[in-house]
Amino acid sequence: MRRLLVLQHLEREHPGLFVQIAEERGFIVCNFRLDLGDSLPELRNGDLLLVLGGPMSIRDIGTETYPWLNEEVVLIKEALKQGVGIIGVCLGSQLLAYAAGGDVEVLQDEVFHKPLAEIGWDNVFPISLKNNCKITKLLSHPLPVLHWHGDRILLPGNAELIASSSRCKEQLFSIASLAFGIQFHVEIDDEMVNTWISEDKVFISSALGANGQSFLKQQQKEFGHKTLESRLEFLNKLFDLLD
Repeated sequence: MRRLLVLQHLEREHPGLFVQIAEERGFIVCNFRLDLGDSLPELRNGDLLLVLGGPMSIRDIGTETYPWLNEEVVLIKEALKQGVGIIGVCLGSQLLAYAAGGDVEVLQDEVFHKPLAEIGWDNVFPISLKNNCKITKLLSHPLPVLHWHGDRILLPGNAELIASSSRCKEQLFSIASLAFGIQFHVEIDDEMVNTWISEDKVFISSALGANGQSFLKQQQKEFGHKTLESRLEFLNKLFDLLD
């Protein structure tokens, strides 16, 4: 049986809907908590590598705080070399881009050119397909999604940009045909997002102000369930491309 190898960086950012889709397709889900000292898996033919998010950054690679980040980059490079399927989510997408020769920089406000994270449901200007993108199967229509990031990705030369948001161009990209980077979050459920809202007060207020937590709770009530079907559709299409 095929394995979904999940690299998880902290308790609150778990694979969520990815597990549902993977199990429906007959994958064995193997979870590796790098923050708890789990060793990285050995890759096998037919594996699918899922690299999740976290508050860490590319800038933390090589530091004593997160020593496993460098080992993770090595594994991603090996997966790219072997042609193992990869899905990178948020931090995972940044690590994928970095492993292929890209980088990140702080996401800035377009008007004042100061650091400003992208947080919340992008319902007014959702993720939309780039006109010149060759991969059109993933997005048949604009997709409202949840954002939770303070960096933007500087894509490597071998990446194809698939979709963008109004605030951040590099939202969805591919490298070759079996590696996809997703800057946004489609895997979430209400419990996961409410935990983020509770634990990320400083990060939220820096972007949305003092009422940011209340605003996000209301957004989640409005869009969490309403977008579930479209998010599951997106994930199924993604797994189809990696099959």
